[in-house]
Amino acid sequence: MALVTDVVNWLHELPEPGLVAAAGGLVFAECTIGLGFLAPGESGLLVAATTATSVPRFLTLWAVVTVCAALGDSVGYGLGRKFGPRLRETKLIRKYGLDAWDRAATVLERRGAWAVFFARFLPVLRTLTPAAAGASRLPFRKFLPATALGALCWSLGHISLGAALGEAAKQVEGALSTGFLIAAAAVVGVLVFLLLRMKNRKAPEPAEEEPVHAAE
Repeated sequence: MALVTDVVNWLHELPEPGLVAAAGGLVFAECTIGLGFLAPGESGLLVAATTATSVPRFLTLWAVVTVCAALGDSVGYGLGRKFGPRLRETKLIRKYGLDAWDRAATVLERRGAWAVFFARFLPVLRTLTPAAAGASRLPFRKFLPATALGALCWSLGHISLGAALGEAAKQVEGALSTGFLIAAAAVVGVLVFLLLRMKNRKAPEPAEEEPVHAAE
């Protein structure tokens, strides 16, 4: 019953720089166009965030993930700036995100930098919007503040959620370890009672003895 606790404790024992670097690397890869369909950045961040149980750990992870997310978006923006609409015709985009690319381009035309900010919180669009912004020639001076603010808020939310889930898992697991034994004992008791009752019902009644007549 202590599986979750054991995993969280194992993560705590890992070197903090390596854990933070791994989380930042996954987020960077997810935010870079193309790699976002392969790298589990969001899941990796939630797992790493279960160890953010102190203020220094929380702030360090928050800062690193924010920077890595903004850098990944900037790489995607640069690719979109360089290759333009031709990116839409690549095999990867056509296979995984053609509709998302078109939605991102449409929203960018209407909302500009605000689209970059809000896309940060949407799967798939999070990966494609920076490149679409570069292809649409959105000025980098408008793109960078929007993506940095989005990365700041997105990472704060996910790290807070991961830390809360890690603590909640420990508490729930502790309660289950005690409650499970009580519930199991109660279930076993009820089953034994029912089996005994069924057995008594099926038991044959003793046959009545015939009266013995005295010989005349």
